[in-house]
Amino acid sequence: MCLPRQGRSDYLRRMTNRVFFLSRRRALAVLGAAAAAPQLVLAKTKAHPEPKHEHHATEIRPQTPEALIAAAKLGGEVGYIVVEADSGRVLESAGADRPMAPASVAKTLTATYALEVLGQDYRFVTRLIATGPVSNGIVQGDLVLVGGGDPTLVTDNLGDMAKALRGAGVQGVTGRFVVVDGLLPRLPQIDPNQPDQVDYNPGISGLNLNFNRVYFGWAKKGGDWTLTLDARGARYVPPVRVARMAVVDRARPPYTYAADGGIESWTVARDALGKGGSRWLPVRAPGPYAGDVFRALAASNGTRLPAPVIADTAPQGTELARHESGPLRGILKEMLKYSTNVTAEIVGMTASQAQGGPVDSLADSAARMNAWAQGRFGISPALNDHSGLSVDNRVTPHDLVTLLRAARAVDLRGILKPVALQDARGRWLDNGPTHAEAKSGTLNFVSNLAGYETTDKGNEMVFAIMSGDVARSTAVPREDRESPPGERPWVARAHMLQRGLLQRWGVVFKT
Repeated sequence: MCLPRQGRSDYLRRMTNRVFFLSRRRALAVLGAAAAAPQLVLAKTKAHPEPKHEHHATEIRPQTPEALIAAAKLGGEVGYIVVEADSGRVLESAGADRPMAPASVAKTLTATYALEVLGQDYRFVTRLIATGPVSNGIVQGDLVLVGGGDPTLVTDNLGDMAKALRGAGVQGVTGRFVVVDGLLPRLPQIDPNQPDQVDYNPGISGLNLNFNRVYFGWAKKGGDWTLTLDARGARYVPPVRVARMAVVDRARPPYTYAADGGIESWTVARDALGKGGSRWLPVRAPGPYAGDVFRALAASNGTRLPAPVIADTAPQGTELARHESGPLRGILKEMLKYSTNVTAEIVGMTASQAQGGPVDSLADSAARMNAWAQGRFGISPALNDHSGLSVDNRVTPHDLVTLLRAARAVDLRGILKPVALQDARGRWLDNGPTHAEAKSGTLNFVSNLAGYETTDKGNEMVFAIMSGDVARSTAVPREDRESPPGERPWVARAHMLQRGLLQRWGVVFKT
């Protein structure tokens, strides 16, 4: 199947389809074969100091930033900056004050915001409450599933809650089955400019399940197709009744989506299916989806519930079961590792509401985070969301480095993903004394990396490397944005630029 490229946001997809940089052999081939590059927009660059240590005769001297940029042939804009972590002294930079699209590097700001506002031990809670007593196995009133905004809630968690409900003796209700998803705004998607089918752009509400995705599987059987739509977990695989799929004869687009009387209605082009496969699709109405799944899980445990009714707020009642998420710090570590957009938006909005009351949109919440960052760190990000999914977001490399230096107070480095480095001879240093932890960010024809690098002599640096051809990105038709032509090799070359700069800095500024 065709895997999504833009956003790299989905947790389970990225666990099995992680995007790694090129191998060393391929990396050297890309850089070595590069010829004259198109003119890039760059600020005046400071003189580049040479390494202070002695080189062996066989050692490869690190390339200059200009040579690395020319070899990458990216077009558009490139900006970078590296500073001493303690003093903030600029070691090397170009284009560092130019606002650029941060992509998922924006999640470093969201993580810092959430840690400072909510605290690293904050937990999300999902509850089941009854508005009346349980008599002869029947709730004398309503059963209410109350969402606490948990971005990590999965089917198995709801399955355990359904089992606990049956363990409490509940077999049914006299009233309604109510689903409360109004803790956060109900949003059908993060960015309207993404293709319909990409699972990193789902809806969001106060009750979220499986990162707001539904599993779609297909298999060829004779001349027809067997289709599956479910909410599978590790231990439970309940069917889904609020989504449906139809195979149609057409060339383009590969998928279409429509909300049809409370049903999420999908079609897929027959030629897009191949011989069989599976993928996750985004859910646009997470509250009804979670209610539908819980009702099926309850039935499998012997508790019969009516169709769910959606509500904004929870009534008073007796708690029958609950699920608590892990602590926020662990959630953010997973978010940064797998670049999960839905997690970023939820924790960002939760922090904004804790800071200043209800929010009504991602833009509203992001504006609060922008203002907080300006007051807290003196930087001026212009973000429209918390995940970086919109190509209209802007931040400068200099502001990113300022943020990352300040974020050492919450040990942001401790939850960033390690980045493999090369030494001056081109050898990989995955476990070597020179090491880096960073957050990457990728959109179509946008690739960034920002984080921390420590040399083998113990010199700690903070860096941001940003590159983007936004005009090329926005020119891609919406239906082609899942995997546009030319995007994969472009990103590979951007990764080589990032690796080359990190390798250079580890040598030039090692002491």
